[in-house]
Amino acid sequence: MQILLIAATALEIEPFTTTNSRVDTLITGVGVPAAIYHLQKRIHQIDYDFIIQAGIAGSFSNEITLGQVVMVQQDCFADLGMEEKGNYTPIFNTAFADKDEFPFTDGWLINTDENLKYIDLPKAKAITLNKVSDSELQKQQFVQSFNADIETMEGAALHYVCLQEHIPFLQIRSISNHVGERDKTKWKIKEAIENLNKELQILINDLTN
Repeated sequence: MQILLIAATALEIEPFTTTNSRVDTLITGVGVPAAIYHLQKRIHQIDYDFIIQAGIAGSFSNEITLGQVVMVQQDCFADLGMEEKGNYTPIFNTAFADKDEFPFTDGWLINTDENLKYIDLPKAKAITLNKVSDSELQKQQFVQSFNADIETMEGAALHYVCLQEHIPFLQIRSISNHVGERDKTKWKIKEAIENLNKELQILINDLTN
């Protein structure tokens, strides 16, 4: 099986890549534009059977502990919309976009691959933003609009490209912080990366053996 592993930064998957050469890797850079561009460029060069995106994330939910690894079932471009007088409206709640136009389902990019049921990780609903913030208003806007478990800066890019190109994919994330908490001393980046790479090793072993 030809597998591509992508991440926004080398740091997030470095423990895995220094000991494993069985899969191709791609560091896309941070944010949606970079992720879409570099992923599209690579898959036009090489035909992959499966694409995995791995990285750290922030959690909206107190039920997801710092350092925990989750599998993202659905994602969306959460900051694509309109804000007026402190009120935020996602683009699919307006007349400017069809929430069920492929690859979207009710405004979400949903991973429906049958193989996901064999992956022993908690499922999560994610949103993707090009801007992280300590704004309590922004946090509440997104909680009310999407009721998501976690936020990232590239996840929906993976879902969008792979659904469009009909390539099986998986997004896994390890929780490094709570959304809105900008005090880095309260983050668990080291633990999140360690746990993420342990799960990556297990996953790749299962896929390649």
